[in-house]
Amino acid sequence: NNGALKITAKRENKGGKAYTSARIRTANKVAFTYGRIEAKIKLPPYQGLWPAFWMLPDTTTYGNWPNSGEIDIMEFYRKHGIPHILANAAWGTDRQWNAKWNSKAIPFIHFLEKNSDWASEFHIWRMDWDEEAIRLYLDDELLNEILLKDTYNGSIGSYKNPFMQPQYILLNLAVGGINGGEVEINTYPI
Repeated sequence: NNGALKITAKRENKGGKAYTSARIRTANKVAFTYGRIEAKIKLPPYQGLWPAFWMLPDTTTYGNWPNSGEIDIMEFYRKHGIPHILANAAWGTDRQWNAKWNSKAIPFIHFLEKNSDWASEFHIWRMDWDEEAIRLYLDDELLNEILLKDTYNGSIGSYKNPFMQPQYILLNLAVGGINGGEVEINTYPI
């Protein structure tokens, strides 16, 4: 719409679910190892939504998640009822399906105190990724620095580093779920 990608969540019954939305991914099309990626995004800061700009590997060379790695350039959801913006990475441990996280959760109020109109504006999320670190930014403010010397998998992932392989891009607007939480019905469609 007007040159911008718009992911819309709607309250409608489809496939036994009460809401619909979308996830866009570049799997098997565009993936890269190291470099810079950024997106200009406006968040819908409503209860029950879980927007994300993130990355997963193009292959399962090191095994299934989390041994294959995950980079969350941006996530938004409530933690203990308080809205947060998160910048994370996850990799494997010695236990199946148990991730080690390097996660920074910044209360949403931090951004609103700088600019009361923050939620109605577009912002630049950026990842700078090289052989030493993954650095995650919001409007040039460093949110998290993940040193690759610390991101080696446990035994299940053969002690390999998942952040030394190509990753593809995902953009999505999840509704409800573990982190989205209880949905505010009056806000849809968004």
